[in-house]
Amino acid sequence: MKAAVIHHAGGPERLIIEDRSVPEPDMGQVLVSVKAFGLNRSELMTRKGYSPGVNFPRILGIECVGEIIADPSGKWQPGQQVAACMGGMGRDYDGSYAEYAVLPGSIIYPFNSKLSWDVLGAIPEMFQTVYGSLHLALRIQNGESILIRGGTSSVGLLAIQLARHAGLNVIATSRSEEKTQFLIERGADEVLIDDGNLKAQVDQLYPGGVDKILELVGANTLKDSLSCAKPGGSVCMTGMLSETWTIQDFAPMDYIPAAVNLTVYDTGQISVGQKIFQSFISMVESGEIKLSIGGVFKLDNIVEAHKLMDSNKASGKIVVTTD
Repeated sequence: MKAAVIHHAGGPERLIIEDRSVPEPDMGQVLVSVKAFGLNRSELMTRKGYSPGVNFPRILGIECVGEIIADPSGKWQPGQQVAACMGGMGRDYDGSYAEYAVLPGSIIYPFNSKLSWDVLGAIPEMFQTVYGSLHLALRIQNGESILIRGGTSSVGLLAIQLARHAGLNVIATSRSEEKTQFLIERGADEVLIDDGNLKAQVDQLYPGGVDKILELVGANTLKDSLSCAKPGGSVCMTGMLSETWTIQDFAPMDYIPAAVNLTVYDTGQISVGQKIFQSFISMVESGEIKLSIGGVFKLDNIVEAHKLMDSNKASGKIVVTTD
């Protein structure tokens, strides 16, 4: 099989296409014919060598869609459409940057869809992250206000739509005025230009603060995001677009405003149910939700796909197909 393998940390050129034997599943595992997968910034971080505990060589990839080839347990039949994400993929064991992958049965999500593989490839991790952040972490409610910081990211763009679908008033941010109309077309009620200090802008729209905040930029903007929440409001730390992971000299009593809740969402710790996943796919099929895909590449062009991810110029999810 064809696989993109990384032997040493570094830039996109470290991803090398190699010919490898098709792996065989043990009991509790399944063999999946990978049809497509989305790129994720966590893979960028692993590629750069910033993921502790990841040993090279490694086939990266924390998500995929495809079809069951073999399941020793007999639970899944060959040809069943499935999705998978997280659960150690591409970190603890080889992931989805290949034509075939052996994956734990516990992370397999069956689904049925007539959508093309390049569209389906954009869904698993992006949907899990957005739905989990909004409904499991922030527990959004109809009529609330939400600030989505990092609105032009693939996660941000989907979060705008799902928040609007749930009846929230949505404020999205961008660092570029050129993206304002784009975000409004995606469902944002208001767009703020993020200069690193949003509190004054938020207070003009919602004196006292907003109900919920989805933080996708990183630890360097978290304190400002917390200051934008009203007492009783919640902030969910989900993304690291800035690649800033830690907060120096963190003192909770000084950092977190009184009566403001700070939480995180991590698909690796808690995930969304299979029925909800299928329901979301149906929403995409009907056109109720419009996915933003920033580029589609062949596996042979994985280096170019990673270069686009590095550039931060993709307006949506980057997808790689294997055929």
